[in-house]
Amino acid sequence: MDLPPVVSKEKWEAALEKLRAREKQATRARDALAAERRRLPMVRIERNYVFEGPDGKANLLDLFEGRRQLILYHFMFGPHQEAGCHGCSMVVDQVGHLAHLHARDTSFALVSRAPIARIEAYRKRMGWTIPWFSSFESDFNHAFGVGPERPKPGEYQDGESFGLSVFLRDGEEVYRTYFTAGRGVEALGPVWTFLDLTPLGRQEEWEDSPEGYPQTPPYAWWRRHDEYGR
Repeated sequence: MDLPPVVSKEKWEAALEKLRAREKQATRARDALAAERRRLPMVRIERNYVFEGPDGKANLLDLFEGRRQLILYHFMFGPHQEAGCHGCSMVVDQVGHLAHLHARDTSFALVSRAPIARIEAYRKRMGWTIPWFSSFESDFNHAFGVGPERPKPGEYQDGESFGLSVFLRDGEEVYRTYFTAGRGVEALGPVWTFLDLTPLGRQEEWEDSPEGYPQTPPYAWWRRHDEYGR
């Protein structure tokens, strides 16, 4: 194993400072990308997709839980699979407490094509509380580019994929504002990176957002997850 060279403390600090300058550039570049993402055009969802949840039928609007934004993870779990995708499971393991997203008027949900009974069994096995819905009875996954067309009765067809979609609600209208897949989901997890994917962003005053977007002072909304609403 070819380890880096051992140097004096002074040389190490100089090398670290040089790297930090590049890290600062990367941070500013990510902020600029987030600002551009907040100005992306969006597409109206015309169809009334219906899902199956632990409490029965739900449509896409229901997944918002009354909030303005929805982050939806397309979790690879097909009708013929006994367990959810290991990679998707690692992603969900890194999702923090949803109270922090809720504080920014943003909901989070999972959708898979597996039947709800199988989803519920796996969710309990993994100890997750994130809302998780089945799209087994619809072609939602196919329409959003993460699954095959719904097969005819008796046909075997999986071909699942994964990704993350972001939606914005304006009254009863729902719009898709962003999508990423592949390595685009690798860095997700902290609440701030999730919010950076949404059209409203972190909603803090330092952000470069279009006129009229909701914004508050930095840090002012931060709470311990059991302190929201106090």
